Amino acid sequence: MTIGQQRPGSTIEIASDSAGQTQPRLLIFIVAYQAAITIKNVLSRIPPSLADDYEIKVLVIDDASTDGTFEYGQEMQSAKALPFPLTVLINPVNLGYGGNQKVGYHYAQKMGFDFVALLHGDGQYAPECLPDLLIPLRDDTADACFGSRMMSSGGALKGGMPLYKFIGNKVLSLFENKMLRVNFTEFHSGYRIYSVAALSKVPFEFNTNDFHFDTEIIVQFLNAGFRIVERPIPTYYGDEICRVNGLKYAWNVTRAVTKARLQELGVFYDRRFDCAQSATNAHYQLKLDFPSPHSVALDAVPPNSRVLDLGCAGGYLAATLKTRKNCKVVGVDVCPLPAGVALDAFHQHDLNRGLPAIDMMAIDVVLMLDVIEHLNHPEAFVQQLYEALKFTPDVKVFISTGNIGFFVTRIMLLLGQFNYGKRGILDMTHTRLFTFATLRRLFEQNGFRLIESRGVPAPFPLAIKGGLGRFLFRANLFLLGLWRSLFSYQIFVVVKPNPSLEYLLENAERQAAIRRADI
Repeated sequence: MTIGQQRPGSTIEIASDSAGQTQPRLLIFIVAYQAAITIKNVLSRIPPSLADDYEIKVLVIDDASTDGTFEYGQEMQSAKALPFPLTVLINPVNLGYGGNQKVGYHYAQKMGFDFVALLHGDGQYAPECLPDLLIPLRDDTADACFGSRMMSSGGALKGGMPLYKFIGNKVLSLFENKMLRVNFTEFHSGYRIYSVAALSKVPFEFNTNDFHFDTEIIVQFLNAGFRIVERPIPTYYGDEICRVNGLKYAWNVTRAVTKARLQELGVFYDRRFDCAQSATNAHYQLKLDFPSPHSVALDAVPPNSRVLDLGCAGGYLAATLKTRKNCKVVGVDVCPLPAGVALDAFHQHDLNRGLPAIDMMAIDVVLMLDVIEHLNHPEAFVQQLYEALKFTPDVKVFISTGNIGFFVTRIMLLLGQFNYGKRGILDMTHTRLFTFATLRRLFEQNGFRLIESRGVPAPFPLAIKGGLGRFLFRANLFLLGLWRSLFSYQIFVVVKPNPSLEYLLENAERQAAIRRADI
């Protein structure tokens, strides 16, 4: 069964053998540590029939064993005991389970293989299952295939898996499924086959060297949108020594998936999990179904207004103003409008270069929603905006930005965390951070007067689906009413330009002329 996200169909580089037949190149990679007793058996059980469909090479990397694992493997290599080429390497120092995998996957990339199959040198996973596990990758219906011991009811316990490990596996997998919003039967199998092209698109080299490397690479594949499938495999527990500290492993797995989920919510950022391939402006979703800067602005803009939308992103709010309120809208953004979005006028322009050439006398409302924090010099921009609007003091400017005083960022700072990420208040593209007071001062000190200021709750309904998201949103609304500066995720203000002295002088002269005419 297929688990996780889909991505567009990938292409597989196919090697040609001497007879001109096209065959995918497969690396069977065996991680080994203190596996002298079992390594020969594992190697000898690799099905010879694989050579009918794949160009095969077997790689054993001994992780600095002291029991002769390398020598036993080398003996088989020298004797040419396998129907495939065999290479045996040894790390001079122990790199750990994850570190050993990194070296093997790099080898697969460097040598141009199409697929890499991970086996363990202790014989815990049956090499006989390789042909079945390879089918989804050979058919290009998956980018990774995992062997699962939990797909067959009761199979894991019958195969000798200790009850405590079975329960721990189930509990951890349930938690990981909830956090990552997938439905794997097992997260903790070490029997895996990867597309090398997919491996090349995730930064697995930054992952841990410990046993939860396998969890981190799952997160990376899911974040990248790669296709993962599971196939059932038998369970075998023999006399091998378990080298995993169960409690430490469970804690590390829990930390990894929790951090990955919080990164998605914009709370944490970890370079390892930044694997999504997203289009520019893709995370600027139109939020009209709950209180947000978009919905507040949509409600506040009068019908039939002439609107200038600075930083209109995909133009979706601007288009909504046209259809729902019959507004005339001019959009400005550094990125082009998506196909199908039509405004009355559009300027592709970088606001860091100032305002584009627009007739500001023909504008009733200016929108700057989630824009000010992206500008390199907000003071200079606001001053220029005032100069453009100072003869039209009835124009309203709507501004929104993140509130750096939000309780989550305060707590994270208290814990020593201040992580910029891909979205949220600490978006990597933000150049300036604001509180209610600093945003108000920015505009007041550059010629504007404050008309309205309000807090906006966090977009929990987008981040967390279902009842929990709705509950957190309502709780945020309630708390926001008690302490605005602490519980506002975003700040929304409305300002107007103060009339310039020249405007006031002209008004005084005009009024005097009217009064003189009445005398």
